[in-house]
Amino acid sequence: MPVAVITGSGGLIGSEAVEHFVAQGYDVVGIENDMRASFFGPEASTSHVTERLTAAHSEFQSVEADIRDAAAVERIFAKHAGEIELVIHTAAQPSHDWAASDPQTDFGVNANGTLNLLEAARAHSLDAPFIFCSTNKVYGDTPNRLPLQSLEKRLELPEDHPYYKGIDISMSIDTATHSLFGVSKAAADLLVQEYGYYFEMPTVCFRGGCLTGPQHAGAKLHGFLAYLMKCTVTGTPYTVFGYEGKQVRDNIHSADLIAAFDAFRKAPRPAAVYNIGGGRFSNCSMLEAIEVCEQISGRELSWEMGEEPRIGDHRWWISDLEPFQADYPDFALRYGIEEILQEMYEQNLERWTVNA
Repeated sequence: MPVAVITGSGGLIGSEAVEHFVAQGYDVVGIENDMRASFFGPEASTSHVTERLTAAHSEFQSVEADIRDAAAVERIFAKHAGEIELVIHTAAQPSHDWAASDPQTDFGVNANGTLNLLEAARAHSLDAPFIFCSTNKVYGDTPNRLPLQSLEKRLELPEDHPYYKGIDISMSIDTATHSLFGVSKAAADLLVQEYGYYFEMPTVCFRGGCLTGPQHAGAKLHGFLAYLMKCTVTGTPYTVFGYEGKQVRDNIHSADLIAAFDAFRKAPRPAAVYNIGGGRFSNCSMLEAIEVCEQISGRELSWEMGEEPRIGDHRWWISDLEPFQADYPDFALRYGIEEILQEMYEQNLERWTVNA
């Protein structure tokens, strides 16, 4: 059977990828060391996800390894050389707040870890599609220069603006404040592109907005929709950082993102780059998200407005999906904001209330 190597296999996107590609007939080798628990505390641990996947799928093998360890990564790829037909890289330090507390670890995981994986893939699986979970934070705070209008519950672009339908990759990544997280991910993003250009590897950078889903281990510093719904259900106070709560994010369900991965896998190309997210189909402001959480849960969220936005945080982000859909016309989003939050509520209510 063909082998798929998936990093961060216990995380939201990694675990969704494991389930999907096992069903597609792959033996899946997951690289995971549960660093999320180190980043965000034991409540954010993904160990239970790895245990569930291991118990459910004989085709799945979880290897405890740190992608910063080049020798360990090399051994994994060498063991399966000639069998690897897909590499999906989702492992990351995902928070720009956390990155400022330990820049060495952030850059080591996000940039150096990606380099180790690319080198191992070049040596042992040159022709396998290499799919990288990048981020819209590679654009820094450039989106904040857009001429946004303040509406009642959200910031919005004028309908005649070129980016009204969503931001495409023509936006510059230069002359902007990125946050240290944005810098480490931009370095990784450029590496993935360069290996596509220089070594003609079938690589792709998916520059995601907010990636979400019912399995998201939302934490205070990362995964805002999951954490927002959790706070609403449990009565935990929530702080909105700046912009009067009108900042807008598009949100893509993990299953929709994996569908994009699979579309690329079937028709790969070298050095591809796409902005990916909920687009105009699935987006909300903080105020709108709070309203939907309260409607679904039947509870009122206790929240306050923080005066200062986070460094490098976007006032408005909606991805332009048209370039990806032009290359992969069979791809379409299935989950909107209400469907995402309803699913989060239904699948996590018992666990959240038991542990509250």
